[in-house]
Amino acid sequence: MPRKLIEFHSEDLRSLTELADDRSASLQELMDEAVRDLLVKHRRFTNLRQALQESSANPTPARARKRD
Repeated sequence: MPRKLIEFHSEDLRSLTELADDRSASLQELMDEAVRDLLVKHRRFTNLRQALQESSANPTPARARKRD
């Protein structure tokens, strides 16, 4: 899995660490959840199943072909 270094403000990191402790989760799990939520919010799906479900739930009307 590719890695990326992300820098946080010390206050934010402290709050995230407390949240992770409260939820018995790791910082990695919190970041995974946050990124998934952000992608869903902006309709960017990470797997085919989600993309197909979204496309079938919101079908776009087919454009009428122009006849010559």
